[in-house]
Amino acid sequence: MRQHAAPRALTLAGGRLAALEWGRAEAPAWLALHGWLDNAASFLRLAPKLVESLDIRILAIDFAGHGLSAPLPGQYDYALWDYCHDVLDIIDELDIERIPLLAHSMGAGVASLLAAAVPERIERLVLIDGLGALTTPAEDMARELGRSLRAHRRQRSSGPRYATVEAAVAARVAGGATPVTTAEVSEIVARNLHELADGGVRLRTDSRLKRPSPVRLTPEQVVAMLGAIECPVLLIEGRDGILGEREAAVRNRAAIRNLERQVLEGGHHLHASPAHVESVHDTIVDSLSS
Repeated sequence: MRQHAAPRALTLAGGRLAALEWGRAEAPAWLALHGWLDNAASFLRLAPKLVESLDIRILAIDFAGHGLSAPLPGQYDYALWDYCHDVLDIIDELDIERIPLLAHSMGAGVASLLAAAVPERIERLVLIDGLGALTTPAEDMARELGRSLRAHRRQRSSGPRYATVEAAVAARVAGGATPVTTAEVSEIVARNLHELADGGVRLRTDSRLKRPSPVRLTPEQVVAMLGAIECPVLLIEGRDGILGEREAAVRNRAAIRNLERQVLEGGHHLHASPAHVESVHDTIVDSLSS
């Protein structure tokens, strides 16, 4: 198996965001956006393959509150559109007018909002098992806001402690929001940890990320946002992922004017899977060359 160069560690956006970088500094830049509770290590398998095949530069960021990036200041909770500022801050710092986005899960939601809201800044979307955003019907918004307000007023907890990195990985595999394997998430979990003086480890991920969202877009708003996307969109779904023929996924796909959909073997983290990353890579390369 060919060995790829290790990524370079970066800090961006005035030092508040951490990132990993692959490729020549002079090559065309892409930004890679990870999913909820993940980080830049989500792209450790896929990014170097794409860099080699396409001669591009990939910067995979840790969103605020994830991985090695700083949490949002203050005490209030995260909204999906807060992460749009992470992306815009970085592309402004890089002095790039328009950039392609490679995005997974929650990152795909952020990418969708950006492509709709600031189409002049986004060249294309390559989305992995994610599209649009989680929604709340208008009639349920009062209940959802109430859940969020009550959760906000509870004492903020520190991240859970584990005796070893392996124990932390096992906890993620056992209790994750979507089914994952140890191979898919071990490096992601490791980047989310810091070592304790007693030899254990603790999650550095901001605990506010697990609070209920105070406000979500309605299904109708998400469809309208997706309909505003002008750039080409390649959507790669895992056959055992979170989209498929679910009602919201079907509705959201139909809203996009310039959509290419590919369904591959694998689950939600298929781009991080040793068994499936090659097919994700090949699908992206084939789509860009067609």
